[in-house]
Amino acid sequence: QVQLVESGGGLVQAGGSLRLSCKASGRSLETFSIYSMGWFRGAPAMEREFVGGISWGDSTESYAHYVKGRVTISRDNAENTTYLQMNNLKPEDTATYYCAADRYYTSWQSDRMDFWGKGTLVTISS
Repeated sequence: QVQLVESGGGLVQAGGSLRLSCKASGRSLETFSIYSMGWFRGAPAMEREFVGGISWGDSTESYAHYVKGRVTISRDNAENTTYLQMNNLKPEDTATYYCAADRYYTSWQSDRMDFWGKGTLVTISS
């Protein structure tokens, strides 16, 4: 199976920064570059929503409009890891952030992703 483990969440004051990490592992894990890697977030009374992603193959980046300019996604294929750098955080960014992988496909739709992590909690205080 393929496992995804997120880390880097925590409590941050508004205006602060966090860097989230997601590392893939498992007996079925293939060459990391064939997976599009995305970050999604969820909170009470909200559906899971797309934050940012980086595609398989050519590593094209994509971001939700409400975070573009404040976040940067990257990947290190040699380490089977993707990162989400978040700056100028706002209270409305408070949520559990989930890492997801899509094998040989790029859509940034939550119901299409093949593998999911358990999430890491990000709390932004005002």
